[in-house]
Amino acid sequence: MGIVETTQANATVADFDRFRLRRFVEDLGDELATVNKPTDLADVANILEGNPKAVLFRAVGPERQELVGNVTGSRARIARAFGAEPKALLPELLRRVRTKPDIVEVSRTEAPVQDVVLTGADADLTALPVHLGHGADGGPYISSSIDFVVDPKTQWTNVGVRRLMLRGRQEAGIDLVSPSDLRAIYEASAGVGKPLPVSFVVGAHPIDHLAAVMRLPVDELGLVASLRDAPLPVVKCVTNDIRVPADAEWVLEGYLDARGHVEPEGPYGEFLGYYGALKRNPVFHLTAITRRRDALFQTSTIGGYSLARTDTALLNALRTEVMIWRALETAVREPIAVHATASSGGMFNLRVALRQRVPGEARNAIAACFGALVNVKNVFVVDPDIDIFSDEQMDWALGTRFQPDRDLMVVEGMRTLPLDPSLARGQRTGSKAGFDLTWPFGSGARLETRVPEPPRFAGERFASVAAALAHGPKFFEELMAAVGSRDGREVVLAIDALRQEGLDRDSEGRYFINTK
Repeated sequence: MGIVETTQANATVADFDRFRLRRFVEDLGDELATVNKPTDLADVANILEGNPKAVLFRAVGPERQELVGNVTGSRARIARAFGAEPKALLPELLRRVRTKPDIVEVSRTEAPVQDVVLTGADADLTALPVHLGHGADGGPYISSSIDFVVDPKTQWTNVGVRRLMLRGRQEAGIDLVSPSDLRAIYEASAGVGKPLPVSFVVGAHPIDHLAAVMRLPVDELGLVASLRDAPLPVVKCVTNDIRVPADAEWVLEGYLDARGHVEPEGPYGEFLGYYGALKRNPVFHLTAITRRRDALFQTSTIGGYSLARTDTALLNALRTEVMIWRALETAVREPIAVHATASSGGMFNLRVALRQRVPGEARNAIAACFGALVNVKNVFVVDPDIDIFSDEQMDWALGTRFQPDRDLMVVEGMRTLPLDPSLARGQRTGSKAGFDLTWPFGSGARLETRVPEPPRFAGERFASVAAALAHGPKFFEELMAAVGSRDGREVVLAIDALRQEGLDRDSEGRYFINTK
């Protein structure tokens, strides 16, 4: 993937508004709650907690800045960003992942994100609308920052999502404990005593956030462009050579110093709903802040009892679904749908619907899910008639189609997520469970596996019940339809009269005339 050098022609056609966060937020309608009165930063987290809507604060903190939170805290809002219905979001994502990226580099004079440039003492993290997110957090956190780093080995841009704990006007802690591409890039740089340039976008379209949480072996700047399904305008930063989206709201430029994991960072309310402990992490040093003239700062909701309505859980869920679908495409013949529940952090509990073509495919699907993502812990596989987005139907399938001694699949000693609070302290491996909630192969056509529905009274018409039965066995519903009955009484009487002519019932309960 190459960067297209800017010309005046392509700069003037670059659309800096289509994927702007502010425009997306302003178009949310009933999905947006607006707080117009001046709001202390200390009150922001409580207003966002469990809120089903995105929240736009018109005047927060001493500087009365604009702040938005919980933008991606619902599947419906993320689907809206892609122009899709919630249940059709995964197919649209899979289509876009496969599209060729189109990246256009624009000049600094063209890029809205560099309308205002602050360097030196003017670049001050404490002047930003950053708030305390959880009671035991180690300090105020920038929770919605997308990091952009160029890997010196490949020259690819790595894009991810990292939190920043304010340590002063121009320093912040960054969490790099968990295995990640950025951690590997940083440690390679620190290992030879070199600082690592990094830029953080704060205030980005939901599509960019979803691209940032993906884990695919590509230049991830191109992944942002692919998911947008449109040309991505980028601009070179002011104090480093990193390219970032030119239509972003804010950019924090700087570097990670080469001292390694040396400074305390945390605790922090994590994406699984519990606190992460105090850690030793690298330090980010700010060199510049750039922004739009009317920039909108962004914060993300993370953790707590309302996990299913947080930004992180919903983004994690979609990332999980994309990765799992790609694995299932090669593991089984006919996957139907995949859904990772936001209430489990968007990764631990996974639901899969498939149509089994041969015995054992449900278990093959479970095994594929276990291996595809370390974070997947419990996998539930159902037949196509179950709506995997319905908690009611999934609970029903677990209660009525599952026998623990036959359908439970447990695998021990697997790599797992270190943040899993159910692990014993220091434990590095864990177990995973698969729940086969499908009917035993070949038994799905039995009457006992059919789901009752209201009668539809569809079928061929006949002159009488006797004529209908001469045509073949019929359920009572079909007999009513056959003679146009609207109450069934005449069918009952006709059946009673036909008993002397050999009327009988087959194993599924259909009426027929036994002529033997």
